[in-house]
Amino acid sequence: MKCPVCLQPMKFSFSAVVLGKYPARYEVCESCGFLAASEPYWLDEAYSRAIAAADTGLVARNLAIAAKVAGALYWAMSERGEGLYLDAAGGYGLLARLLRDAGFDFYWSDKYCDNLFVPGFEYAPERGSCRVVTAMEVMEHLADPITFVEETLALCNAQTLLFSTELYQGAPPSPDQWWYYTFETGQHIGFFQRRTLEVLGAKLGLRFCTANGLHVLSRQPVDESLLGWATGRWASLFSMWWVRRQLGSKTLSDHQMMLKNISDQ
Repeated sequence: MKCPVCLQPMKFSFSAVVLGKYPARYEVCESCGFLAASEPYWLDEAYSRAIAAADTGLVARNLAIAAKVAGALYWAMSERGEGLYLDAAGGYGLLARLLRDAGFDFYWSDKYCDNLFVPGFEYAPERGSCRVVTAMEVMEHLADPITFVEETLALCNAQTLLFSTELYQGAPPSPDQWWYYTFETGQHIGFFQRRTLEVLGAKLGLRFCTANGLHVLSRQPVDESLLGWATGRWASLFSMWWVRRQLGSKTLSDHQMMLKNISDQ
């Protein structure tokens, strides 16, 4: 197995049981640190539901991430709500809804999930270019992360990907020592170190920075220390309130637009 990030050989790291019954082999790249399940043949069963029933943190995670993303966009990237934004692989659309409520013109896309929270705001290329794409808790689901980043940015002609995934340091954690493997659901198949994402970015001509669980790959420079402040605990407490006050929430205007769409049918 060659590493899909840097194309160097990967070597055996550990074995585990996935979905309670399938033996799985995990290999690691000593060059860039990418750790991946080898030939994850169980994925059709793992994705019989797009969002795992065990994901009880879905709502709490989206609330926390929305505050961090609003702070990162507004403070660290100087995004003042001009233009469009895309939440790629956006699940039920909860994050896009929260960020529209904060004043950002966010749209949604997801090949595998129903759009429950932002119907009418599905992204299509004819809508135009997006300034930033978000992809929260997506990268660990991918066998080929480089292709995902490249195609997602190209889809909407964006310069920046803002995303989340848990990173590990040093040697791969033992199977019983890291909750993020989630062998029980079988959906997490790729795991990253900081250096993995630096290599990935370099291959695509993108700068990488990270802070407080949010990561950036961008053609534009982003100050990592400012990103750290903007996504930190105290900034996150008031970012949504401040950004909504400055940009103006889209909650009511979206409501009125949807009512008009219903009446026009």
